[in-house]
Amino acid sequence: MYKTLNTGEESPARSLRQDKWRRRWKKICQSRELYLFILPAVIYFFLFNYVPIYGVQLAFKYFNPAKGIWGSDWVGWDNFMRFFNSYYFWRLIRNTVWLSLYNLLVNFPFPILLALVFNEVNHEKLKKAVQTISYAPHFVSVVVMVGILNLFFNQNTGMVNVLLRAMGEEAIPFLTSSSIFPTLYVWTGVWQHAGWNSIIYIAALTGIDPQLHEAAQIDGASRFKRILHINIPCIMPTAIIMFILDIGRVMSLGFEKVYLMQNSMNIETSQVISTFVYEAGLINMDYGFSTAIGLFNNVINIILLLSVNKVAKRVGDTSLF
Repeated sequence: MYKTLNTGEESPARSLRQDKWRRRWKKICQSRELYLFILPAVIYFFLFNYVPIYGVQLAFKYFNPAKGIWGSDWVGWDNFMRFFNSYYFWRLIRNTVWLSLYNLLVNFPFPILLALVFNEVNHEKLKKAVQTISYAPHFVSVVVMVGILNLFFNQNTGMVNVLLRAMGEEAIPFLTSSSIFPTLYVWTGVWQHAGWNSIIYIAALTGIDPQLHEAAQIDGASRFKRILHINIPCIMPTAIIMFILDIGRVMSLGFEKVYLMQNSMNIETSQVISTFVYEAGLINMDYGFSTAIGLFNNVINIILLLSVNKVAKRVGDTSLF
């Protein structure tokens, strides 16, 4: 047998690939501190966001603890059809969408307005003090937050109702009324998170070139006109990005605060998809059914995120990707 002669045609390609990897490895070594810095975050997201993806198959199975996830029987779309055909399907969708949109319409503009106000305050000590006070509620835990609501709005012993009765008015059932629940949930969220969410807009405002304001002042522009024609357009790309991200979370309303504020009297408007998934999965141990609802919820979020991002990209130059 004769050996095939090496014509040398692969050597240049192999050499280029080796040089490419050598240069890439050299760059990695030169920036090793930065890669080590982000390594914990990469490990965290890999372990808690990517590894659990294998559990999505539960949405198409009837989970049997004795057989495990892989050994449980496939049921196809039965879990989804069970949810779609249930009497509570439209109520969950209505409550989730209404509460999320209400929360978005109120909570989205408030941080922007707050950042614009903070940016106009010239007294540094006053500015820092007000900012600190507005940031503080963000660090209050959800459990403590709901406890504060009970102290203020309890129908019998709440401070607000005590004052109302002292003035001769009837007590208002803030915590047990289905009609009041969305308003109480949303506006307490504004108090808790508006200050903290304004930080990103304050950072965007500090990046505006001061020469733009100087030129506008020379032209005789008032403070309001400078806010309207300089500050707002400059922070608009940041606002669009935040809006796209918020739209992508419309169906993923966090269950902690809703669940803690929920009771048998306000269940008509307080039961949302996230609380129902919690009850179905962890309380009733119907893991396949709850996984199917969660998967449906996430698919809707992805569709909304991609749609709004595409519209933003067509209308303007700002988008996530």
